[in-house]
Amino acid sequence: MGRLPVIQNDLGREKIGRDHHIKGFSFWMAGGGIKGGISYGNTDEFGYNAVEDVVTVHDFHATMLQLLGIQHEKFTYKFQGLDFRLTGVEEAHVLKKILA
Repeated sequence: MGRLPVIQNDLGREKIGRDHHIKGFSFWMAGGGIKGGISYGNTDEFGYNAVEDVVTVHDFHATMLQLLGIQHEKFTYKFQGLDFRLTGVEEAHVLKKILA
């Protein structure tokens, strides 16, 4: 989770800061099969919304599992009578563009 690209003031009090932000954040990854020296994805001019090569948490998890040698579509576990994947119930894609 990232931080908002603006400073927030708590109703005029001295509590000034930046809140959590889910629409634009960064990961730094190195080694383990990650392509070196690249940047993947962009936010808008303000740094508020991801607008190019948007990566979901599910995609990130699928990519990490792939790097560990686990096929996320096939790796499921039983919970309350249902088959769950570690990447969740939504569609997840391995980010092949960042793999070495």
